[in-house]
Amino acid sequence: MPSPHVVIIGGGIAGLTTAWALAARGVRPLVLERAARPGGVILTEHIDGFTIDGGPDALLIQKPAALQLARELGLGERLFPTLPPRTAFVLRGGRLVRLPEASFLGIPTRIGPFITTDLFSWPGKIRMGLELLVPKRLSNDDESIGSFMGRRFGREAVTYLAEPLLAGIHAGDVDRLSMRALFGRLLEAEHSHGSVIRALRSLKMPASPHGAFMSLPGGVGELVDALVAALPAGTIRYGATAAAVEGAGPYRVHLEGGEALEARAVVLSAPAWATAPLLDGFDAGLAAFCRSVPYASTATVALGFRRDQIGHPMEGSGFVVPRAERTALMAGSWITSKWPMRAPEGMALIRGFLGGAGDPYILDRSDEELRRATLEEMTALLDIRGEPVVSRVYRWPRASAQHEVGHHARLAAFDARLTAHPGLFATGSGFRGSGIPDCVADARKVAGEVAAFLGSESE
Repeated sequence: MPSPHVVIIGGGIAGLTTAWALAARGVRPLVLERAARPGGVILTEHIDGFTIDGGPDALLIQKPAALQLARELGLGERLFPTLPPRTAFVLRGGRLVRLPEASFLGIPTRIGPFITTDLFSWPGKIRMGLELLVPKRLSNDDESIGSFMGRRFGREAVTYLAEPLLAGIHAGDVDRLSMRALFGRLLEAEHSHGSVIRALRSLKMPASPHGAFMSLPGGVGELVDALVAALPAGTIRYGATAAAVEGAGPYRVHLEGGEALEARAVVLSAPAWATAPLLDGFDAGLAAFCRSVPYASTATVALGFRRDQIGHPMEGSGFVVPRAERTALMAGSWITSKWPMRAPEGMALIRGFLGGAGDPYILDRSDEELRRATLEEMTALLDIRGEPVVSRVYRWPRASAQHEVGHHARLAAFDARLTAHPGLFATGSGFRGSGIPDCVADARKVAGEVAAFLGSESE
């Protein structure tokens, strides 16, 4: 294979999308992936007829970048929505309580379902309804999710809505994660309408016939497989660990083992904590930013049962767990209630999620301890009888980037410093966005910037 124009460090969804978008422009990319497989946290396995996503299992409809990528890769006809009923539950007082209908991220948009829900006490409901009268914040300073939700809706909404749902999506601390970085639309709603509830009502958003998510019959891993298949042969080198970046026009990427690769541009798409050592001798300021991005570790435990072993109806997608409930689980997902074709006939597949910012030492526990803790919690909640017929534990050390208060300002300084190194780029969840759609959108943007740089360099 000819020498690459661009070396991409990291073969997760951001790195693969960058490579694919560059190859489509006639640019020769080389992806260095230290693992033996591509995809990062996207991993799908097929075990005894079960299709198990060890990481993300869905693509968000509201952010269409990932769905558009799937369609461009020829997967459009394979996309399908979640099965109805499309609802979720919150654990409160040891009982699974349905999230009110007609809500956006749990925030009520109609009064009827909100009044009748058991999720909040009457004082809590009254305080949430008073959000319509809370004056908007005049300062543009960043604030945490907990600060924003507490200020607008009260502390009960923080405990049973913001913490398990908004912060839980990111496995983070509700009092540290940044509203501006993660839920900027809610900030805009406050500033444009003076009330989040008023803003959501004014949108008059029709219910999507497909719900909020889509997936693929073979799991989200199909998206990674399609990306890899669409790349020119030899684009990805597995078991290749970058050790340092040096030079400029061309850059040199040193690998563990002594090999050095030369390229006109370099894209950093590994986790920020893994990127920092590559930049220590190159630009201490860039390395310092990368080290400043916290990461949380999580575990996913998949359990397969005969359906008649589970007494709970499992109608909906699953549940989230507030820390106030003091259980081992952050959340649980009823996979075969969400997606078709995930288990053999007469079987059920569920997943439990553990760890995150609230349990930073979760991965100190053995696989069997994680499996047993998940089974015990699920047994109590779902009336499970007996042992699973299939079980699988997925460990994700330092896999969830935490965009804490001030992340946007720090990222702006990082991006400004990057401009001092023409041909050096960064993408991925440690930098911009969070989740598959954000990573795909940012990777395509960065690929365009890389192509533009290479084009101007050759003029």
